[in-house]
Amino acid sequence: MIDASLLFPLGLHWPASVSMVLGQTEPAGPPAGPLIALLVFGIALLLVLILKLKLSAFLALLLVSVVVAASSRTVNPDAVPLTQVADTIVKSMGSALGFIATIIGIGAVFGAVLEHSGGTQSLANHLVRVFGPKRASWAMLLTGFIISIPVFLDVALVILAPLLYALARDTKRPFLHFGLPLVAGMAVTHAFVPPTPGPVAVAYLLGVNLGWVILFGVLVGLPTAILCGPCLCVKLSKGVEIVLPESPEIDESEQAALPPFGFIVFLIGLPIGLILANTVIEQWYAAGLAEGLTRDQRGAELAASLASASPVVQFVTFIGHPVIALLFSTLTALYFLGTRRGVDRETLLEISTKALGPAGIIILITGAGGVFKGVLAATGITDAMEVIFRDSGISVLLLAWVFATLIRIAQGSATVAMLTAAGLMGNFVDGMSQPQLALITVAIAAGATGFSHVNDSGFWMISRYFQMSEAQTLRTWGVISTLISIIGFGIAMVFWQFVG
Repeated sequence: MIDASLLFPLGLHWPASVSMVLGQTEPAGPPAGPLIALLVFGIALLLVLILKLKLSAFLALLLVSVVVAASSRTVNPDAVPLTQVADTIVKSMGSALGFIATIIGIGAVFGAVLEHSGGTQSLANHLVRVFGPKRASWAMLLTGFIISIPVFLDVALVILAPLLYALARDTKRPFLHFGLPLVAGMAVTHAFVPPTPGPVAVAYLLGVNLGWVILFGVLVGLPTAILCGPCLCVKLSKGVEIVLPESPEIDESEQAALPPFGFIVFLIGLPIGLILANTVIEQWYAAGLAEGLTRDQRGAELAASLASASPVVQFVTFIGHPVIALLFSTLTALYFLGTRRGVDRETLLEISTKALGPAGIIILITGAGGVFKGVLAATGITDAMEVIFRDSGISVLLLAWVFATLIRIAQGSATVAMLTAAGLMGNFVDGMSQPQLALITVAIAAGATGFSHVNDSGFWMISRYFQMSEAQTLRTWGVISTLISIIGFGIAMVFWQFVG
């Protein structure tokens, strides 16, 4: 036992949380020190499984969850019994996927239809014409920011790569002047703005309305993208020479057949607008609820109030639910970008089916992240985390960003970093308002986006498509991703002063 009086002879004292870990005082909750050690072991095992043994993130998260849950009774008598470990995993997987799987699946089909119709190219081409050749890099930043909301980042990059090559040749400017702003814009919205998988999953695990996440995702993400946009990209690309590959000539007839720019923007904005309308209605009714209610009680009271509201309010609430809003937008896209443009039903079915392949992988990883969160709660680890950090004086927002950043640096996957950080934040968000929870979601997203290096699949995708070496990718994209993380968190911290 360490005697604190020997270390602090002048009457100074440890923070209460540190004393508990060292055994100076008895914590009221679970044994914090051993449980935190178990958590560290679990995360270390996760890194070994993913990085050394090359196990898929889905299997790695499940295996770590099983090992941590099965070992927890040795350090915490109140943890989940060994006989209930499997049931805990199954229940956690089911509760996590109900909402998340639906949103990701529908969103994948929506993005695939948009991509197949040429909507991505239409959006990029129109913005380049509006901004002009001299400001085409800003057009690419805005294109990336908008298009990455419904379309997965890697798909959008593949689609727009020929346009980037054409811009570099036509303007006689370096390729990275267009490529880096594009991926900067895409990275920001892919991490910050639903219905992309990462923020959707974190929002669900933290219990925050998607409308608030969209609002703060845009408010934080747009200035972040601007600050990390063309001006920074031009400076970072100095001295990086890229040999452009040969690209086919652009077919003018195909360009003329692309869907209208305005309609594409309308389709992308439709689900976002519906979700935000629903959020405004819910916030209005939530403001009239009694004080002192728990989260579950407030949810039940709010549901009852909306159920007895006017037909107009009920309809807005119905159509603005994320599932309904995204389903309605997807059906609209299937009809106007598919059937009305002469695409047969078999082709539309094939497009939808192919889109669910990559979505299925993300859904399973997300479900495994939900399992990990459930195990952290069932073993008492989230309670131990609260004991350790409760009196530390560290901002909850900073804690969320640090958790996500450390896991991102260690294992590379932004999705795994988001899910793990959301699980670790379980006990820190009780009693917080929706705007606060939304900003914590953004902080986690920012932490999981930055510090891209050689263990990140996105690092290699950008390296290969942009024809850069590892060193060139680190000094360009690596720096940009890090600044996206730091600047995004900084802007979130400014908003936190008003809502926190």
